[in-house]
Amino acid sequence: MTPAELLINHIQQRVRLNPEEAELLLPYFTLKKYKKKQFVVQPDFVAKYRSYVIEGAFRAYVIGEDGEEHTIQFGIEDWWISDYNSYIFQQPATMFVVALEDSIVLQIDHESETRLKGVLPKYAEFCLITAERTAAFQQRRVINNLTLSAGQRYDKFMQQYPKVSQRIPQYALASYLGMTTQFLSRLRKKQAKS
Repeated sequence: MTPAELLINHIQQRVRLNPEEAELLLPYFTLKKYKKKQFVVQPDFVAKYRSYVIEGAFRAYVIGEDGEEHTIQFGIEDWWISDYNSYIFQQPATMFVVALEDSIVLQIDHESETRLKGVLPKYAEFCLITAERTAAFQQRRVINNLTLSAGQRYDKFMQQYPKVSQRIPQYALASYLGMTTQFLSRLRKKQAKS
């Protein structure tokens, strides 16, 4: 499938677009390639784009006062990624978003997306549905972080995203799950023995 077809299929999982509507939205997106370790977003700069991942993998993270990295989000094929607070409010970013692999995305900038929502209400509906699902996911993640042990969080992640865990560095997964790399390594060894 072409990148455009992948995007249309993704949107059509939430809202139905007729062929004319699908054609209308495509010019608002730009194909962009990122090399491994290339940054998409950096703190103190406004996140200009929301990126739909066609191929590759990304990591969004913050650095705490202690210098510790905290992974907020991953983005792989058929997922979106940005520093959403920066993108939505057009204010300086607080997160880094970096390519973990050579990657290809379709990007839309904030101004273009605002125009697209005005000319294509179904796209605005798609954005609302996506935002609601993201909010629900983030709530479940906070609850899991507060109520589950590190081992339970790891097991849950592995059940839900087995392919993601194979593509991301161990340090990134550990920071996403709120544990040290050493603890994650012990968990993986323990599970390999059972």
